[in-house]
Amino acid sequence: MSLSSGALSSGALSVDPLWPRAGSWPALADVPTGQAVDLALIGLPTWRTSLSATGAHATPAAVRDALRRYSLHVPGLEVEALRFADAGDVAEPDGADGEQRAIAAMREAADRSRVTVAVGGDNSLTVPAALGAWGERLPSAGLITLDAHHDLRDGVSNGSPVRRLVEAGLDGRRIVQIGIADFANSAAYSRRAEELGITVVPRDALHGRPLDDVMAEALEIAGAAGGPVHVDLDVDVCDRSVAPGCPASVPGGLAAWELRRFARLAGASPLVHSIDIAEVDATSDADDQRTVRLAALLVLEAAAGLASRAR
Repeated sequence: MSLSSGALSSGALSVDPLWPRAGSWPALADVPTGQAVDLALIGLPTWRTSLSATGAHATPAAVRDALRRYSLHVPGLEVEALRFADAGDVAEPDGADGEQRAIAAMREAADRSRVTVAVGGDNSLTVPAALGAWGERLPSAGLITLDAHHDLRDGVSNGSPVRRLVEAGLDGRRIVQIGIADFANSAAYSRRAEELGITVVPRDALHGRPLDDVMAEALEIAGAAGGPVHVDLDVDVCDRSVAPGCPASVPGGLAAWELRRFARLAGASPLVHSIDIAEVDATSDADDQRTVRLAALLVLEAAAGLASRAR
């Protein structure tokens, strides 16, 4: 039996030529050299140093599948006109050698696109994602994190990326951490953030401030030296009800719409050259895939923000 427009087969998505789907973008390697790309997607499936048991290495593929559930249509924005490409996944990006491969792959993708979105993987992907995108511009770069945690731990893990970037040369005074949660950190790491000059916007501070104003201030601080800004969207900043697939998400975190708004604002800023989406474990998500689908929407929100930029 053939399928008519809009019909469903078992396990398949509907087919409607008037409702084109997101995702299934051409491989970046197949895009002719010299041809510009607006948004490049890359998978950095880090997971081996996670402080919590995780199957986050399965997430990039799951996000690509989830993208197909959405369109690129946003009234008033020409998201459909953007040029997308997929740089694929970096194999085994953990460890010293894997991290160097991830940095190189991220740099190549960033050199060929206006914005590169790296999908993890646990939060350790932020190190190669940011370093690869910044390249030689690290001394003037800035970092904004949407995260319940400071990520300033000692050692190498998904709890240490911010500390590791500071040790690599990032100025702590150009780091802004939004959504830091009570009962999710320690006094020692809060002191470390203060000593490094990091600007911290606790979760509770967002109740009384417009999100657009918070992000505008964060971009001003992170971009103060005129260098590129990397934005880390750690999905465990969200309330556990909307992010059950994040091992460290807590009740009382951000709403899904709030993180989506931050993703769009990040994409809209010409200071932002790279974004990562971290800490989603596709193997432990709810049956309705709400966490993975939120991660896919963050990719699309970044694209919508990019479409709003003046060329």
